[in-house]
Amino acid sequence: MQLDLMFTVRAFAEAGSLTDAAEVARAAEDLGFTGLWSVENQHDPFLPLAVAATKTSKITLGTAIALAFPRSPMSLAYTAWDLQAASNGRFILGLGTQVKGHNERRFSVKWGSPGPKLREIILALRAIWDCWQNGSQLNFVGDFYQFTLMPPAFSPGPLTHPHVPIYIAGVNPYICRLAGELCEGFHAHPFHSAKYLREAVLPQIEQGARKAGRSRKDMTMTTSAFVIMGDSQKEMDEMREKVRQQIAFYASTRTYKPVLDIHGWGEVCLRLSEKAAKGEWGAMAKEITDEMLTEFTVTGAPDEVPGLLKAKYEGLLDRVMFYHADRPGQNEARWRKIIAAFQA
Repeated sequence: MQLDLMFTVRAFAEAGSLTDAAEVARAAEDLGFTGLWSVENQHDPFLPLAVAATKTSKITLGTAIALAFPRSPMSLAYTAWDLQAASNGRFILGLGTQVKGHNERRFSVKWGSPGPKLREIILALRAIWDCWQNGSQLNFVGDFYQFTLMPPAFSPGPLTHPHVPIYIAGVNPYICRLAGELCEGFHAHPFHSAKYLREAVLPQIEQGARKAGRSRKDMTMTTSAFVIMGDSQKEMDEMREKVRQQIAFYASTRTYKPVLDIHGWGEVCLRLSEKAAKGEWGAMAKEITDEMLTEFTVTGAPDEVPGLLKAKYEGLLDRVMFYHADRPGQNEARWRKIIAAFQA
């Protein structure tokens, strides 16, 4: 199992400063993290990776995730191609759909058929990249996207490392099957349990893989895990409450109710949804019990956490990162011990 780092605003000295991104990326590579993933929440997910690509030489760089529907597949293709070139083949394009409300009300993007639409985006990207790499005629015609024009003046041309892995993220069965069928990897949502991955996610991924004559081993499973860790009881207690609040936020979304249902806690989602609708954010964390935290997190001292993560995710995940992580330059000795334990 490989240990990655989430490239979020928490890792920056100032909120999302691109001038700080180079330092964070270099520190992550020096410490021995396998990968560095950016997210799309308060900032563009590609810009920090562009900085990181020119300041590192070994670490994998990817989006976890970039939103698919607000961008044209052609725009995604150009950005991914440039990042693959700049990183000398270390880029992974991670895509996600987001939910209806964010697409329609935050990005003003028409919502409909998200699964089939994401499928077309994946196929269109590969058709575009094949055109650029091999000079094939661009003739992708789908139900949602059509790409039939690529004059030589607008083609960036071939790369030394032309294969851009595509990972997707999602929770519903269609997306899981799509990942198994077409993708190199799958980002499991941070709000999960081992039971949920084992019983709800992996069977669907395996079904999709069989459709394409593949197996689970042909793709990479990754996630950002909730880890409650500290060198003191005070640090542990503070992290526990931070994680409890974040889990309550996710659990209030009805899209993620199946994660609770599989443990018989579905009614918690309904109560949290009501509180969220009323703006009762402070009261929501109380709905997340210690029993739930046991299922949804890994808790232990820093020297225990690597073994606990490996034990929990053995056979389920190939790469993992901490949902809440210190800046790489902080607690350096602790990070080196943790990373060494993963590499052992």
